[in-house]
Amino acid sequence: MSLKNTLSPIGLVRLNHRPSSRVRRGEFLESNTSASVAWSSKLPQGLDVEISHHPITLRCVANLIIVMERLNGGKGFALGRDESLLNFLLEMLELESERTEASSRAAFSSKGEYECSVTDSENKCWVLNEGSMELHAMMLQGGSSYHKVHLNLSTYITPVPSETKARPVALGIKGSNLYLSCITSEGTPTLHLEVNSTTTLKSINHESDMVRFLFYKQDTGVDISTLESAHYRNWFISTALQQDNTKMVNMCQSATPNRFTTFTVQQSDNIHQIPEP
Repeated sequence: MSLKNTLSPIGLVRLNHRPSSRVRRGEFLESNTSASVAWSSKLPQGLDVEISHHPITLRCVANLIIVMERLNGGKGFALGRDESLLNFLLEMLELESERTEASSRAAFSSKGEYECSVTDSENKCWVLNEGSMELHAMMLQGGSSYHKVHLNLSTYITPVPSETKARPVALGIKGSNLYLSCITSEGTPTLHLEVNSTTTLKSINHESDMVRFLFYKQDTGVDISTLESAHYRNWFISTALQQDNTKMVNMCQSATPNRFTTFTVQQSDNIHQIPEP
């Protein structure tokens, strides 16, 4: 008699209760997987378990083995007497399944976009060096202001509660398909420009590598913000001191000497809301 089939993070688990006269301890009539055989020896007489594929998390394996040991500690499996323990097992598996499904669905969802410009504490603007595909912070005067980079800043709803009021954003260069990203280079998080699209970045799984395109915008004053990598926490977009204005806009850790991590993010009037699906 099959008691219940449960879809869990360890696979499709089927608990079967058969009369002891027909089933010996460790005997399986339907499953021949190595995982099932390994766990069968831990079950009391009259109970077996079938798993459709190998476990994918050690936590789930450990939890199931603990329950099997508790069952094995008794004098045998009696459906009425051990019903509460069986229900505990099934509820545990279902809870793990719900947690895994919720995690797989969790994603940063784009909600709106607006145009802005960015200047650092020395009023240096971001300028795109198209030859090296790098951003530099430079003082612009008079007729050279057209070199200033304008950004399309996309705001996101975070999939999990945040301890801070920082909001995840993606930063794209206006008039192009280039987006800022934070990836490691020789073991150190660095700022890069990558080709992407608003369609691809509309929804980003919080466990995927696409999180490299997201930054936490933390407002510290009126139009004053820091931009922290969502992929590498405690690494911030930064610019160098004026005498080093040939250096690219890059990532640094907080309180790094000779680097500015706070920016004036000036928003334009062009705001676009992403429609609900």
